[in-house]
Amino acid sequence: MMWTTLGRDDVPRPSTGVPLSTPTIHEPRTVDVGDITVAVQEYGEGEPLLIINGTSQSLGFWVELAQAWAGRHRVVTYDLRGMGGSTRGADPFSVRSLADDALGLLDALEIERTHVLGYSLGSAIAQEVALAAPDRVASLVLYCTWARSDGFQRAMMTGLAHPWRIGDVEAGLGALGVAFSPQLLDSPEFGKLITELLPLFPSTPEQVQTCAEQWDADMGHDTLDRLGLIAAPTLVVAGEQDLLTPPWHGKQVAEAIPGARLEMFTGPGSSHALGMERAEEFVPLVADFLAAHPMS
Repeated sequence: MMWTTLGRDDVPRPSTGVPLSTPTIHEPRTVDVGDITVAVQEYGEGEPLLIINGTSQSLGFWVELAQAWAGRHRVVTYDLRGMGGSTRGADPFSVRSLADDALGLLDALEIERTHVLGYSLGSAIAQEVALAAPDRVASLVLYCTWARSDGFQRAMMTGLAHPWRIGDVEAGLGALGVAFSPQLLDSPEFGKLITELLPLFPSTPEQVQTCAEQWDADMGHDTLDRLGLIAAPTLVVAGEQDLLTPPWHGKQVAEAIPGARLEMFTGPGSSHALGMERAEEFVPLVADFLAAHPMS
């Protein structure tokens, strides 16, 4: 199943079999958070679920996955500073400061406590959110995650960051092909998929520069010695074919967080984009985990 089929009649259902209602799609808006204006798109009602983007992403990447979870949740998607519809601000940023932005967004939206799902860079931000404000995180989904870069990952990220540093967007987007599985890259559907996704990637000079800064934040992320302090119920989702956050990193994170559950995807489609390539498994996996850890 391709990502673009989600949100229609064939949206995956949680294994409990409870039907999902057609979610409300709220009007997009911006809110002030510290020194920036943040673009926000919400779906549905219920217990909040904050989704935190990965490197180079804008909130549009989550349209269909968010709707699949919005039958039970108030799903909040937003653009990280300097990306999509959010302003950049003047100060340098790190994973930790991006976590401060996330907490500031929760304040602006008057959300005291929430489930948090972070993807890639967003998973690093989610770790810092859970460490900085444990009382505000009801549960944690770390999707394609790591705690401290190793030599392989630094080499990969250095190469992926370079085109963005020099403003070569075409090369930067081409290199991001490593986020997908060999099976998808060689499929006839890949060209159509990328055409649909292109408008969601960085395009302005400021966004391109911010993307390079995001890669720097990725490489500077280090929570390994602090993960044992995370108290929230945690699901770690890793992929056997993931080259950006290789599976041994997910395993390391799951072993470091008390009581964390590791879900390792294997075989075709188990890439850094497994949530898209294996959506029929990923969507109900997350839905069932959230249902197992209600806020009330």
